[in-house]
Amino acid sequence: MRTRVTELFGIEYPIFAFSHCRDVVAAVSRAGGMGVLGALYFTPEELEVELKWIDEHVGGRPYGVDVVMPAKYEGADLGDSEDLMARLQAMIPERHRLFVNELLERHGIEPLSEEGAGRYLLGWTDATARPQVEVALRHPIALLANALGPPPADVVAQAHEHGVKMAGLASNARHARKQVEVGVDIIVAQGTEAGGHTGDVSTMVLIPEVVDAVGPDTIVLAAGGIGRGRQLAAGLALGAEGAWTGSIWLTVDEADTPEASRDRLLSATSRDTVRSRSWTGKPARMLRTAWTDAWESEKSPGTLPMPMQFMLISDALHRINRAGSSELTTFPVGQIVGSMNRVRPTAQVIYDLMEEYIAVVDRLNHITES
Repeated sequence: MRTRVTELFGIEYPIFAFSHCRDVVAAVSRAGGMGVLGALYFTPEELEVELKWIDEHVGGRPYGVDVVMPAKYEGADLGDSEDLMARLQAMIPERHRLFVNELLERHGIEPLSEEGAGRYLLGWTDATARPQVEVALRHPIALLANALGPPPADVVAQAHEHGVKMAGLASNARHARKQVEVGVDIIVAQGTEAGGHTGDVSTMVLIPEVVDAVGPDTIVLAAGGIGRGRQLAAGLALGAEGAWTGSIWLTVDEADTPEASRDRLLSATSRDTVRSRSWTGKPARMLRTAWTDAWESEKSPGTLPMPMQFMLISDALHRINRAGSSELTTFPVGQIVGSMNRVRPTAQVIYDLMEEYIAVVDRLNHITES
């Protein structure tokens, strides 16, 4: 199968797989797609370890790294201040901490602690993401992707100097044009069906709008609710050159998804997700649970702006996962979760997806001939 993106990267299938799990990233690339490691939750030192492991296990196949350098966030005016973490922590209202602790207590989970609290800013700001970029570019990556707005122009130039292509996620045509203006090579047009941070325009509407907005010289990948061969075929029919996938890798054999979260994902339907600010302060699609409901209730103090919301709740999410609480357990995931009902090896997911794609194209050819 050939599209401009398979030719560009020398991959067999135009399937890009975002995952925070290095095993999944390596497995996708070995199977003929391109794995993309989400760097967000890693310190620069940890990211070095993860990428070194991928280098040794990817079999010489191309892979990428995804960072988060938001265009807008609380504390952006503070620059790269050394005490940025402490200053942001001090801005979190006490009533929000009490709300989280009371929520945990009602569900039998240990309250928050100060231990490890400083870890949770990580890549949510320009200042904390740049060290991740530096680490990534010391490795033989083929792609650097950025979410939540266009990446800084100097980061794009830095990637290009290393021979690395730059991708940017966009949820509407205006955002896509801004990405192209700073030199981004590939636009990931992500519909509202997607997991994690997403806009409110559906994939079916968004892809052709973005393709038309950026013009024929810019490669577009379809994202949002894509986990089947039929959906890949639809994305290509709408003008994309491949698919950017994420949610479907949460339930593969190689994934490190906590067991409680995995079980909820396997039993969820496509109606069991909600766009909520309760994770990071920006709208993100995730499983609807007692956690998301609590933040929408009348007793909620309201969510905080990025990155303060995640700094507030990170320890709580860790404690929930550790306790295996099914009522509070949530996870960023897209509406494709309704099709994620069994655990399969990563390579099998790739092969099943491509087999269905081939069958769909064959059926369409027969319709055309008739």
